[in-house]
Amino acid sequence: METVHLLTLGCPKNLVDSELMLGVLANAGYQISTDPGSAQVLIINTCAFIEAAKKESIAAILEAAELKMNAPGRRLVVAGCMAQRYGAQLAEELPEVDVFVGTGNFLDLPELLRRTETPGPHSYRAAEGQDKAVPYVGGAHLLPHNDAPRIVTGNFFSSYLKVSEGCDHKCAFCIIPRIRGAHESRPIADVVQEARRLAEGGVREINLIAQDLTAYGRDLMPRSSLAELLARLNEIEALSWIRLLYCYPNFVTDSLLEAVASLPKVVKYIDIPLQHADDIVLRAMRRERSGDALRGLLERIRARVPQVALRTSFIVGFPGETEQAFRRLIDFVREQEFDRVGVFTYSREEGTAAYGLPGQVPEREKRRRRAQLMEAQAELSLRRNRALVGKTVQVLVEGQLAGRATRMRGRTPWQAPEIDGMVMLRGAAEPGEFVCARVNQALTYDLVAEVVGAA
Repeated sequence: METVHLLTLGCPKNLVDSELMLGVLANAGYQISTDPGSAQVLIINTCAFIEAAKKESIAAILEAAELKMNAPGRRLVVAGCMAQRYGAQLAEELPEVDVFVGTGNFLDLPELLRRTETPGPHSYRAAEGQDKAVPYVGGAHLLPHNDAPRIVTGNFFSSYLKVSEGCDHKCAFCIIPRIRGAHESRPIADVVQEARRLAEGGVREINLIAQDLTAYGRDLMPRSSLAELLARLNEIEALSWIRLLYCYPNFVTDSLLEAVASLPKVVKYIDIPLQHADDIVLRAMRRERSGDALRGLLERIRARVPQVALRTSFIVGFPGETEQAFRRLIDFVREQEFDRVGVFTYSREEGTAAYGLPGQVPEREKRRRRAQLMEAQAELSLRRNRALVGKTVQVLVEGQLAGRATRMRGRTPWQAPEIDGMVMLRGAAEPGEFVCARVNQALTYDLVAEVVGAA
């Protein structure tokens, strides 16, 4: 029985793919190991969304290649978006990699590994869109059926649930449609069945993910919607929280907002990446909305879902972004007072519409703008958190706070896993429990609270 170690880089969608890889490998007889030094098979599930992610992926591949050299017979697999995007090029530059498995065929990994069990040439095929045979089989994306084996990693009480794959939008900065392909929804009954199985296994929080979550169901026959899916998931008795991540702004419908407002298990939290607020930059980004249209959308969301927590993300330094355009973005953030904001510097990616645009912004200026926007958001975040001091909030307990034997950590309904702040807890609580906690102190992004009872 061979042992396998898998390292996941990138977003939660990649994490779900990794969990499916682990499941199919375990079913095929492989033993999963958390120690890369003792594993016979090393797998790096890569990200290729922006330049920083590509550099991180290459560094991880090279580190694994060094480990491979120290153990005869050890094999190295590069999976995910980087394999999908650069399969042929990587095969030339990294001969130490035995298998490149893309985003559309990772469930074939056991068979691909069997081909490499003996030394010598192996049977390879050309990746889609590439004219050179590499140890890799193409296909933009895969939507496994709910009965596909999956080993959920991380906290036992919280899980991501991928409801669709691919994207039909043409955002000028984004390479994802070329990597992952066109949008495709999973059948609603299939998603619900997987959610039920996760809940039966102890999961209490489901985080719905997709490249374009609000597009869910529009391609199904008969046509469905994210609102209908939420209503079905809300019926699962063992679930407590259902969260929406990656909602494209164009398809935030009234029926969706009604579902978020009325369904008790759907947390009042919407992650809606807006990317910018200046009209000229938005048009150059191909985001299809003006700053005033975004204001109208946010007003509609807040009116229909009282006390909703809004998370968004912005890109600074996009080609042609002037200082005036950047100032309009800062003013927009201060005006709207979002609960959570992520800020990214523009990454110039070959194969995107923005790659050849004039007015490229220097990297140093991008970093300055990012720091300035984050500073503005930090002030807003601290003010919001201070308003919670003395109030009692519901908290999902995650585990012990690192370095503090007497403290636990957790999250409120308006804090998504990994990307938002946390609650540092005093008092008795167990991982996976929902408790009521009184907020005693506010930090910029985190809260300090004391457990006062069960939720």
